[in-house]
Amino acid sequence: SYVAAQNGNDVTLTIDVKVQSIAEKYLAQAVTDNKADGGNALIMNPSTGDILAMATYPDYNLNEPYTINTNELKEKWDTLSSSEKNDALYTMWNNPAVQSTYEPGSTFKLITAAAALEEGIITSDNGGDFYCSGSEPVSGIHINCWRNYDPHGSQNLKEALANSCNPAFIQLGRKIGAETLYKYYNGFGLFNKTNSYFYGESGSVFFDENNINEYNLATMSFGQRFTITPIQLISAISAIANEGTLMQPRIVKEIKNTDTGAITTIEPKEIRQVISKETAETMMEMLEYVVTDGTGRYAAVTGYSVGGKSGTSEPLSGNEDEGYVAS
Repeated sequence: SYVAAQNGNDVTLTIDVKVQSIAEKYLAQAVTDNKADGGNALIMNPSTGDILAMATYPDYNLNEPYTINTNELKEKWDTLSSSEKNDALYTMWNNPAVQSTYEPGSTFKLITAAAALEEGIITSDNGGDFYCSGSEPVSGIHINCWRNYDPHGSQNLKEALANSCNPAFIQLGRKIGAETLYKYYNGFGLFNKTNSYFYGESGSVFFDENNINEYNLATMSFGQRFTITPIQLISAISAIANEGTLMQPRIVKEIKNTDTGAITTIEPKEIRQVISKETAETMMEMLEYVVTDGTGRYAAVTGYSVGGKSGTSEPLSGNEDEGYVAS
């Protein structure tokens, strides 16, 4: 039987072409300048979950998907088997923002801090809650602060976040406990895919809650030894910027039937209230302090109120070839 061709629908995305082009330009520059293997940038509207930009570098031309995008791969292409070539192409086509998982490092300290504030375990500015001597003993192992050569000493939570001090967050993780941390990980949507309708979205990998030891709890508190996707993290952090409300990421805004002109609008979808508006406001003040007085100074923009958090995750001992991940 013959089935006549049907007209396709018109799709309107949430992507802002100007923001997208800027993200692509400066991501490429950052990867090149820092001699990194690659990178990705995600920009989201916290109040709607709209993805305004999603960039990856090195990228490739969608009109020529079999053209290799790096000199390194071009040089060894003829030596690869057919299965290796297939794997290389699928890796090139991969969208790291939704398909690749990574250890978020210190950017994840925002989740730990938000959980502690929401539970009333600590306040942001109570002096001397933490002490950094340059390292923190955990199960017989000393976990260093990045500034172990010049320890931070006595700090409150606001200062510890601005200093990105691992010992302070290890101490905070002990105060909170694994059960409560996992309650907030779940609340922020970190155990589930975001259901953003992106193709091939990956899930996170966390420790089994029943098997978390002291060392696992310590590393989790500052964002290491588990993996999440960038889209999971930006959704969680956007919830803090959205007065504590988690939104589902949105990439398709409208679908138009080209025959009838009927338009189907995909409305923003609220998932849940994760933390209170008051906790979110305190977090935003702390994030601004990170930029004005802490490790995020390079994010400052004259005339704008900017909040941020830097992060660097280290590879496991023995896996140094994997390199660091900077956020």
